[in-house]
Amino acid sequence: MNPPRTLNVIRILFDFFFGLCICILFYCNLVISVPKLIVVPNGSIKSIIAYLGSIQIDTNRLDSWFLRFLGHPQMGWIDLGETQIKKADLLYKITRSKSALVSITLIPGETTYFFFEEIARVLQIPKETLWREYVGMVECEEGNFIPQTYRVPYGIGAKDLLEHLLSYSQKQYITIARDFGLSIDSLQWKKTLSKASIIQKESAGIDEMPLISAVIDNRIARGMALQMDGSLNYGKYSHSKVTPQRIREDQSPYNTYKHKGISACPSGSVSVESIRAALKPADVPYLYFVRNKEGKHSFSTSYQEHLKNFQK
Repeated sequence: MNPPRTLNVIRILFDFFFGLCICILFYCNLVISVPKLIVVPNGSIKSIIAYLGSIQIDTNRLDSWFLRFLGHPQMGWIDLGETQIKKADLLYKITRSKSALVSITLIPGETTYFFFEEIARVLQIPKETLWREYVGMVECEEGNFIPQTYRVPYGIGAKDLLEHLLSYSQKQYITIARDFGLSIDSLQWKKTLSKASIIQKESAGIDEMPLISAVIDNRIARGMALQMDGSLNYGKYSHSKVTPQRIREDQSPYNTYKHKGISACPSGSVSVESIRAALKPADVPYLYFVRNKEGKHSFSTSYQEHLKNFQK
């Protein structure tokens, strides 16, 4: 081959690859519209590209080749972080981004009824589906989840979510129970959770929890009914004011005005602090308490003193 022809071939190849690079650069910098959150289904790269196209994301066969070069896409929900994105950034995030995480919060004392409403709102899982899975996993409706903010993948199924929350909470319970030489399968532990749920509802702060715990023990020891409103804030009544009519009409085992002792199941979620208070009450003789003007409680050992505190 003579030199001029060789140079021409080299020039043609150079022009071709230069033009190809320009086209690729132009294509990769195309800005397309996307949802902020997308779900990448399980399947082949071809099926994933087809799915993205079906949800109005501008993709084609060429994107399949780019994805094969970058690596296999992540499965599940992905947070793209924006709604206008370059084609190259979209393909990169599909293969590299972590699952989109969202927060669901269970506050201490809140009931499963309202926790599931929060989950349904944030994760778009029907409440009926949550309850259907949940009832087969637990013995009691309450006291199964440690109150805190959980970060979970968006798009997670009801069963996987509940199994994750229950497994995490059980590990926390095991650690606390061991500190007191207990097993979470023991009857004493189950009674502890029920007692802790009342403490959680009645206390105006962590510092009061051991005192409330002592009042519960002292009243039970004397054969007195607990008569605590907090136990009636179970389930859907979590935020309802306990009225005399409600006390008369409620026939549940949570009604500590009608039934002596503590119910077999908790009336709401319990914090680590309330559990510890239930297991280690303060050494005080109190039998009564009433909320005072400071938002705390005034404790007393006699009914006469209790009436005076009530009048204040």
